[in-house]
Amino acid sequence: MNIAQIVDFATTSSPSEHYRPAAEKILAGDPQQQVCNHYSSPCQQFHAGTWQGEPGLWRVNYSEHEYCEILEGVSVLRDEQGQSKTLRAGDRFVIPAGFVGTWEVLERCRKVYVMFEATR
Repeated sequence: MNIAQIVDFATTSSPSEHYRPAAEKILAGDPQQQVCNHYSSPCQQFHAGTWQGEPGLWRVNYSEHEYCEILEGVSVLRDEQGQSKTLRAGDRFVIPAGFVGTWEVLERCRKVYVMFEATR
């Protein structure tokens, strides 16, 4: 292992994947999304990259643990009980595996993500 194997998000060129949540999960808007996965561990349980989402509202069900840092925009994360958290640039947080609720992008949102998916 050497320094050339360090993944620098500022200089790494990763392919972009454009997608939308599954139609049955979309509750409002047209939440187009883009992800650039910059790193995946050899075991495929750990991933890191950037994500961008357009305005819309969709259901989420996390099987992975995800650390997020919002770089720009505004989103609202709501749990099944209706409690919400507004997320803005500079916010850093973890969504534990098992979280179920909705994610709503109010203004185009960009984040850094780091995910860990435990084996079952």
